[in-house]
Amino acid sequence: MAGRTAPQWNIYNDKCPTRMALNRIADKWTVMIVGRLAKGTLRFGELRREILGVSQKMLTQTLRGLERDGLVTRQVFATIPPKVEYSLTPLGRTLIKVLEQIRGWAEGNIEAVLAAQKAFDSAEPDAGIHIAAGKVVRLSSRRR
Repeated sequence: MAGRTAPQWNIYNDKCPTRMALNRIADKWTVMIVGRLAKGTLRFGELRREILGVSQKMLTQTLRGLERDGLVTRQVFATIPPKVEYSLTPLGRTLIKVLEQIRGWAEGNIEAVLAAQKAFDSAEPDAGIHIAAGKVVRLSSRRR
């Protein structure tokens, strides 16, 4: 339509539908499924074997959500037993680099995160402990 402008999406607005997309791509199972499908088409059982710890129910739910969002295609072959394959769509392929960076960040920073968690968990509540970049900094005991 002439004269009509595209909507102004704002993920910080609680009514904005872009949050749905963020929920999908921020999911840990989505990151792992897209990572595996980036290599090529896989069957359900292959995905389940390659993504350790995912239950059949969670894999099914995540794949259905990815298919609904247009990120994954599901192809069923009329064989006995039925053969089902999953592939990334062109839209799904646009996530590969972004999600690889998230995976890389997680793998590259896990030691600092674990150290911060350990320091936080061992500190007394309100003991003047501040954790920055995985290092513990003791703050002055004076109240502000």
